[in-house]
Amino acid sequence: MQQAQDFYDESLALNALLEPLSESEFESATLFKGWTINNIVRHLHVWNIAADLSIMDEAAFTEFLQQMAAGIKGGRLPDFESTYLEGLAGQQLRQAWITRAKTMAEHFAEADPKQRLKWVGPDMSALSSVTARLMETWAHAQAIYDVLGADREDSDRIGNIVRLGVNTWGWTWKNRRTEPPGPMPQLKLTASSGALWEYGEASESGVIEGSASDFCQVVTQCRNIADTNLSVVGDVAKQWMAFAQCFAGPPQDPPAPGVRHRNMM
Repeated sequence: MQQAQDFYDESLALNALLEPLSESEFESATLFKGWTINNIVRHLHVWNIAADLSIMDEAAFTEFLQQMAAGIKGGRLPDFESTYLEGLAGQQLRQAWITRAKTMAEHFAEADPKQRLKWVGPDMSALSSVTARLMETWAHAQAIYDVLGADREDSDRIGNIVRLGVNTWGWTWKNRRTEPPGPMPQLKLTASSGALWEYGEASESGVIEGSASDFCQVVTQCRNIADTNLSVVGDVAKQWMAFAQCFAGPPQDPPAPGVRHRNMM
């Protein structure tokens, strides 16, 4: 699966950002729920481990789920993740995370894309699992880029996230216990390479145009639509972009305008 390599390449991009950091910088609080960089990297590492277990050792994955369920009772997910990793932090955490990401990518690269895997929610295909890990890596990395005031140059591998955003069009509405108010709006997105990615057909639902990176930031809820340069025309298109959600879990609202932004150091 190319997605396995895309996941690892996205991990390497984040790793390059983390490598120069001091131990104290890993404790910098980001604009994502106040999580520190350590919190974010622990989160990515723990769930990469879980994904790796799901494809290599189903019994061990089931045991992990039991540990997690017990660990988050009355507590916070970051606390469980820190305990699970025995407080691993800073550069040692970064090294453990990128090493396991490489191993996980190798395992998924050899897998049947249609293989069904257990997960926290419903089972999913190996293809969906590794794509979700790529999406999480990209989305959580945004908070780190922001707090460090670093420029981000996306590659066309974010096309995987664009497709995830398209594929979860129906899920976004179902998750809020409502029906889509019309067909999916047409998308006309410009990739980092300059390629034009188009999805959907012209309809009364409207059209969304702009950079693929901005679209990815909206469907992963890294940015409010008002903080992007996307052009959104049509009532259905505006409703979708107001609460699009390409990740699993209960419905969540995007950050308010201006809340998530790059630190202009």
